[in-house]
Amino acid sequence: MKKNVGIISLIVFIIFAVGAFFAFQFYKKYYASNVQIEGFILIPHSANFASIVDSISPYLKNKERFVEVAMDKNLNKFFQAGRYQIKSGTNNTNLVNMIKAGNQTENSFRIGDFFTVYQMVGKVVKKTELDSLKFAKDLNRIATDKGYNNAEDLKKYFFIDTYNFFWTVTPEEFFKKFEDQYNDFWSAERKAKEKNLGLTRNQIYALASLVYKETGGKPDEMKTVAGLYLNRHRKGMKLQSDPTVIYAVSKANNFQGDPIRRVFYKHLREPSPYNTYFSAGIPPGPICMVDKNSVDAVLNSESNDFIYMCADPKRLGLHKFTASAAEHAVNAKEYQDWLNSKNIK
Repeated sequence: MKKNVGIISLIVFIIFAVGAFFAFQFYKKYYASNVQIEGFILIPHSANFASIVDSISPYLKNKERFVEVAMDKNLNKFFQAGRYQIKSGTNNTNLVNMIKAGNQTENSFRIGDFFTVYQMVGKVVKKTELDSLKFAKDLNRIATDKGYNNAEDLKKYFFIDTYNFFWTVTPEEFFKKFEDQYNDFWSAERKAKEKNLGLTRNQIYALASLVYKETGGKPDEMKTVAGLYLNRHRKGMKLQSDPTVIYAVSKANNFQGDPIRRVFYKHLREPSPYNTYFSAGIPPGPICMVDKNSVDAVLNSESNDFIYMCADPKRLGLHKFTASAAEHAVNAKEYQDWLNSKNIK
């Protein structure tokens, strides 16, 4: 009897041990962490199962276990394109479910004071699946559908800021985000100020771009600068803004190479409707993308009598303002002497 009990106990132990072994193997396969290093993988729409495995393998402790789980859960048949974050401690089940469900991680992108929409496209596509030619072509189509000439006429929609997008974002989804923001920005209150100002929206954005460039995007002097330009415009004076010269020269060079760092008299003669030393009036469009502050600065400009401004070498990033031509000449000479002392050409 004791012998039988011993045999039964041994059998039970063996069954338990075998069960525990397989349970542990099941746990390791499906639920134990299988990530050795963190990172991101990109799965394009053209991917297949083999390419997915190749992309994720460098981050895994055990490639074979991942493949087994992936096959069990039909990842070879069902997956979503995207940019996926591989986090420490993640198991195979969660990895596979993440890719099947398309739970990708957004990427951040900074819209800066780009001269053109196409410069922005060249930067943003580095964080998307599409190439720049396809992205630009689709934005051109969106623009023409809205009655514009091309994507460059969409510049006013793209406010300077940091935004989040999925790697798989389409040009349509990309633009829709900015179009919604643009429509929200132009509230009834801002539209009323726009009407009182007596300028077209395109003129407002053009002035806002001058304000942004002159102030370097710092809000300190934006309303003062906006007031100065409006004074010049209302007096029928040329706006004479150096950033418009830089833009005109860059545009003439098809925006190739670095912009000029210093404006010389030879640059003032650049024949362009954007060059406010050469052409009178407000430029036909913004010379760069702007932020909301610069547009609001034009809509809420400071009431002043300033006509002239000059960069202040003693307060870098700020300006000296005056209504006196003689005083401005003194300020301008001081600034030119400072540029020469720094060998800025």
